[in-house]
Amino acid sequence: MSREFTADLKKRIEEITARYPSRQAALLPVLHLVQGETGFLSAEEERAVASILGLPPIKVREVVTFYTMFTRKPLGRFHLQVCSNLSCSLAAGERILRHLQAKLGIGVGETTPDGKYTLTEVECLGACEQAPCMMVNFDYHGNLDPEKVERIMEELK
Repeated sequence: MSREFTADLKKRIEEITARYPSRQAALLPVLHLVQGETGFLSAEEERAVASILGLPPIKVREVVTFYTMFTRKPLGRFHLQVCSNLSCSLAAGERILRHLQAKLGIGVGETTPDGKYTLTEVECLGACEQAPCMMVNFDYHGNLDPEKVERIMEELK
């Protein structure tokens, strides 16, 4: 059983798919749209997108689980994504991740009980020149140390 999208969401999906040579080619923008509407991509949303685009559900699942910008569960108000790639690792990025875990009292992939913060470790944020770095929602923060992280966290309050 797949989820039924609203008429408005279906219309917006149709507008997106009309821009592509095939419906399947619109998968990424459609997933962005649906996640923007629902907050995350549940198995029901994955099946609904697959049905609309004429794809096997496993193809949608593969994309959702491959890209870190998609999430399969609700996120906190502030999504903290800490880079763990080579440049950030060499610049003590693990220290930033441990600092946030201790400060928030949660592990990687978890959300604080108040729903305010979700902490994620990501393979690469594409900002190696700012290592170590993290994103808070869609904002990049680089050249981090625990003191700078504390200032960022204060601004989020």
